[in-house]
Amino acid sequence: MHFSIPETETRAGDGGAAAYVAYNIHVNGVLHCRVRYSQLLGLHEQLRKEYGANVVPAFPPKKIFTLTPAEVEQRREQLEKYMQAVRQDPTLGGSETFNSFLRKAQQETQQIPTEEVVLEVLLSNGQKVKVTILTSDQTEDVLEAVASKLDLPDDLVGYFSLFLVRQTKDGAFSFVRKLQEFELPYVSVTSLHNPEFQIILRKSYWDSAYDDDVMEHRVGLNLLYAQTVSDIEHGWILVNKEQHRQLKSLQEKVSKKEFIRLAQTLKYYGYLKFDPCVTDFPEKGCHVVVSAGNNELNFQVRLPNEQIKEGSFKVTRMRCWRVTSSVPMSNGPSGSSPGKSEVKLELAFEYLMSKDRLQWVTITSPQVELSAWWAGDGCEGRGWAGPCVGRGKTVGCMEPRDTSPLQAIMLSICLQSMVDELMVKKSGGSIRKVRVGAGRWLWGGIPTWPCDFLWSGLGPECSPRDGASYKPQMLGTLWLS
Repeated sequence: MHFSIPETETRAGDGGAAAYVAYNIHVNGVLHCRVRYSQLLGLHEQLRKEYGANVVPAFPPKKIFTLTPAEVEQRREQLEKYMQAVRQDPTLGGSETFNSFLRKAQQETQQIPTEEVVLEVLLSNGQKVKVTILTSDQTEDVLEAVASKLDLPDDLVGYFSLFLVRQTKDGAFSFVRKLQEFELPYVSVTSLHNPEFQIILRKSYWDSAYDDDVMEHRVGLNLLYAQTVSDIEHGWILVNKEQHRQLKSLQEKVSKKEFIRLAQTLKYYGYLKFDPCVTDFPEKGCHVVVSAGNNELNFQVRLPNEQIKEGSFKVTRMRCWRVTSSVPMSNGPSGSSPGKSEVKLELAFEYLMSKDRLQWVTITSPQVELSAWWAGDGCEGRGWAGPCVGRGKTVGCMEPRDTSPLQAIMLSICLQSMVDELMVKKSGGSIRKVRVGAGRWLWGGIPTWPCDFLWSGLGPECSPRDGASYKPQMLGTLWLS
């Protein structure tokens, strides 16, 4: 999970107050919240009070006079490094102080008051579960509310997660991201102002061996069965005619466990399938459909001669990966509303092709238009007082019309979750969660923290990613050696 502050924004103060600089905090390349320097300073002071000055990283100093553009840029870089350092620290990054700050900032940015609402959460079979929550409820609270509504046992909640998805015209879902502990699900989905975006409950593990745990309980079995049927119907799992006949027979008999057992033997069971992208492997400009599952990325590549080639890249043979963004600079006049630009996200990983031969493989999401977040009136009337200024780009308060470029982000998240699951398994633990305190869980007796890791895919080891550095416009790197 990568935090960045790629741009700043000059905004008008409330009630005629002087304009101020807002820092736009992005998580995995997507805007999460806008905050002032004073708000981040307050977070810093609270962390120092709770954990001590020796634990909390250094914070950019106050300035007496108004900052020049160069000083604003310098402070942006310093604040970004600070947020990254806090997030990567096992104690600070998993603290309720840090996560609650981000949740509150997200709610204030979207100007959504705390009140009781009904939130619809989809199941894989299209059924909607309505839960009564507060707009300020975090992801964990909403997940528990859904589990309670379904009578899912507490010890199985950890096998499932909430995902933000976008429904396509054929009824399938394009996965945007997994909802995190520092965000508010209601705010995250409603702030997109598009009914195509929804929240869905889906299993959150990759190893099908965990299916046995889930199928022990009736509700877990029903959820897993519904997801499996949906994946088959949408073509995510490959089924030939004979297998289809057998599955249909088991469906008619309502033999859910036997249905799942058969599905487990089929190709791409448990995989997430992504929309077409472009790759440079085996040669530049090849169109590819990527599926993530079974601790690998599967490529179905269409070569320039229209021939289809298939291959897989195991996560245990990856040394590192990174996500980078590309947004051209806007040439609009200062103070004007942002117009349209093109955004392109790219996932690249370094792979051990053979002994002593590492090679970078790149997956590029299609370019899509970005338009002003507030449709119809741009940013006027919402406190907009000037353009966002960032690393060679102007993006304003904009959100993607399409989720295609976010696939690089989701692929990166899939890779990291595969690594996390492998590490838990290697340590002799399980993904069965048991709450031991606010904001903290045990996975099979092993403390887990929301931090990034150094991972050697060629010989697993794990440690906090201290001192990580990022190139301009790089959204995140996970090193595997």
